[in-house]
Amino acid sequence: MSLFKARDWWSTVLGEKEEFDQGCLCLADVDNTGNGQDKIIVGSFMGYLRIFNPHPVKTGDGAQAEDMLLEVHLRDPILQVEVGKFVSGTEMLHLAVLHSRKLCVYSVSGTLGNVEHGNQYQIKLMYEHNLQRTACNMTYGSFGGVKGRDLICIQSMDGMLMVFEQESYAFGRFLPGSLLPGPLAYSSRTDSFITVSSCQQVESYKYQVLAFATDADKRQETEQQKLGSGKRLVVDWTLNIGEQALDICIVSFNQSASSVFVLGERNFFCLKDNGQIRFMKKLDCSPSCFLPYCSVSEGTINTLIGNHNHMLHIYQDVTLKWATQLPHIPVAVRVGCLHDLKGVIVTLSDDGHLQCSYLGTDPSFFQAPKVESRELHYEELDIELKELQKIIKDVNKSQGIWPMTEREDDLKVSAMVSPKFDSVSQAADVEVGTDLVPSVTVKVTLQNRLALQKAKLSVYVQPPLVLTCDQFTFEFMAPEMSRTVAFSVYLKGSYTPSELEGNAVVSYSRPSDINPDGIPRVIQCKFRLPLKLICLPGQPSKTASHKLTIDTNKSPVSLLSLFPGFANQSEDDQVNVMGFRFLGGSRVTLLASKTSQRYRIQSEQFEDLWLITNELIIRLQEYFEKQGIKDFACSFSGSMPLQEYFELIDHHFELRINGEKLEELLSERAVQFRAIQRRLLTRFKDKTPAPLQHLDTLLDGTYKQVIALADAVEENQDSLFQSFTRLKSATHLVILLIGLWQKLSTDQIAILEAAFLPLQQDTQELGWEETVDAAISHLLKTCLSKSSKEQALNLSSQLNIPKDTSRLKKHITLLCDRLAKGGRLCLSTDAAAPQTMVMPGGCTTIPESDLEERSIEQDSTELFTNHKHLIVETPLPEVSPLQGVSE
Repeated sequence: MSLFKARDWWSTVLGEKEEFDQGCLCLADVDNTGNGQDKIIVGSFMGYLRIFNPHPVKTGDGAQAEDMLLEVHLRDPILQVEVGKFVSGTEMLHLAVLHSRKLCVYSVSGTLGNVEHGNQYQIKLMYEHNLQRTACNMTYGSFGGVKGRDLICIQSMDGMLMVFEQESYAFGRFLPGSLLPGPLAYSSRTDSFITVSSCQQVESYKYQVLAFATDADKRQETEQQKLGSGKRLVVDWTLNIGEQALDICIVSFNQSASSVFVLGERNFFCLKDNGQIRFMKKLDCSPSCFLPYCSVSEGTINTLIGNHNHMLHIYQDVTLKWATQLPHIPVAVRVGCLHDLKGVIVTLSDDGHLQCSYLGTDPSFFQAPKVESRELHYEELDIELKELQKIIKDVNKSQGIWPMTEREDDLKVSAMVSPKFDSVSQAADVEVGTDLVPSVTVKVTLQNRLALQKAKLSVYVQPPLVLTCDQFTFEFMAPEMSRTVAFSVYLKGSYTPSELEGNAVVSYSRPSDINPDGIPRVIQCKFRLPLKLICLPGQPSKTASHKLTIDTNKSPVSLLSLFPGFANQSEDDQVNVMGFRFLGGSRVTLLASKTSQRYRIQSEQFEDLWLITNELIIRLQEYFEKQGIKDFACSFSGSMPLQEYFELIDHHFELRINGEKLEELLSERAVQFRAIQRRLLTRFKDKTPAPLQHLDTLLDGTYKQVIALADAVEENQDSLFQSFTRLKSATHLVILLIGLWQKLSTDQIAILEAAFLPLQQDTQELGWEETVDAAISHLLKTCLSKSSKEQALNLSSQLNIPKDTSRLKKHITLLCDRLAKGGRLCLSTDAAAPQTMVMPGGCTTIPESDLEERSIEQDSTELFTNHKHLIVETPLPEVSPLQGVSE
């Protein structure tokens, strides 16, 4: 780090708990010695004025007593200090100190000392101006081209420029449209003041225009200027930089050209005299101060820029020439000649760290000792390297990506769902209809082993399920404590949720000796809500639009024993038929075969099949586990219901497109509404208003259109949210059927879920269709690809909303086809290698071109046809439910 640190030549800390800003530092020969040696003048917001003349015995020494020439408490806060020819009748340098309500000009003089204490310095007040307005900053220069003296211009907090011709007040002018004061600088070559307004524009005002403009002793007179009385204050040129400015500096190459430097919050700009941009530089870090100065190269300018990362960057125009590290964040930086050392960089922090430093390097005298040479045994090195690689591989396999440092037993979380409904339902503002909506209580218990900090419990359920309370905060001040919270869950919307599983997540901080704030940890606990929370017993339906059949390897189980809470009293003899009615109104029928090992689920809505199918498989697994049977398995041998799934995708995509069109229309109407408002406001403010020409009627009509479009956008968003929930239910069902169909492992099903369900909900920037299409395309080009030609990934493309869903549906069909031909899902590094997929009896090769994909689509139409056309309708009471079903 010695190469890139600022070399500390002299440093000190000013006062205690004092504050400083960019105007509080100045370098000049303030005592008029004439030897070209600068003094450091520092003023603070506490009112202390200090003058230093550093004389370090050796580099890096702190401040000595004789280094401080003067320290005076001026009582009022010091906003800015400048040195110039501020006193009439002499060209000696004087010190101008700006307070919030006062401008003081002092002379600094030294008296030769006759004793060992050295010279004595004192300041004498030459004159002062009491300000009528609160000052912000000031600048000085030879305004109007005067010779041998400097004039001062002070900018007030309300945007007024006050010009002082040394001991007398000249005039004051309000800047038009000023809201907040910005940095201020004076250009002697163009005789103009340059500032940055609150509109984020660099503005230049000629001094002559300011001098001859209407007097502005009162703020209200700016309105008269707008009405044309007297000469208006007109800006010379403006430039919109699109950000607030921190500082402005003006540097002259020669008498014929000068440059205006503006430091913004993210960029710094170099402008010509007429406001045209010479160049600009985008900054990587947030800047705090800057200082341009002439470069040794002709036609270029060096710029010092300090930032909030404790760095000082030196640019030559836009090229970074040097970067050095500072021990503090500078708010002001200056360059001067101190103690016959030219080019000393003086930096000041906001808490009073004053440092004089130089750029360069200190030579290192360290020499590495010679190492005894020995011959290398390459065979032994190869053996040792293989052993180390084996150890690393074993550790990665056993521990995974994250190292298991400790067991997560600092906090235990458990959730228990009440077996009964609440005696008084907690459901409020429900939109389900005439049904009585029940609620169930969930209790979450937290037990800590250590004293923990900032434990926060967040509970999540799938909409339209809602919680009475979802955020809890705990303080485990002592170990071995137990806390229990209870909340209720109920259904709020008129559609079914995509899952009945909830999640309780606890984030907390574990105390540590390394980190005093604690190490952040997260632990979660899942719980399952009962089916009867959203579903009631219903009448079985003999006909249905959507049906699917689940095969098992065990004899059928009585549905009354699987679903004891859904038995219908009027159908007790039908143990192989059961009806379900969701609170939203849709119905699902479950049938069990008497002769075969099959179960059929049928409904009018395709997405409603998911919850009952999933609940059936879970309850069958639990039933056979209680019986001690471990080889129970389910399978699906029918055709994949992709057509119904694609209809839900199209409906969801259509709502997304409608939402974009409605938002565009709403934006157009809002622009039209604001334009009409501006025209009406102009008419009403005119002293002799013209006829409205039906603008009020147009405004009323546009307002009604804006309200109607806003209602339509809200309605479309609600419909889109419901459609996405139904799409998630259908996606869960398709993933389940693919897993049963191809007997996929848990890891492969997890990959499918990650590809098909990447989002919790749609956003304006990212939607379900393009995200899933990208994920499936990645699977088709990696683990499900057959040739290296398909493995050329294009990862640089952005995810944008597609024109239609044909590409997505094509990729989903192709995914199912490749799984049917023996493809397997894998995310390991070996998956990129070409695979040879072999199935019993052999399988056809995976196509590589678009023509082959089209033939696959034609061939797979029979494989993935609508499942409802393969089921033969049979009467429920007379025939066994699944007899006569052609598979």
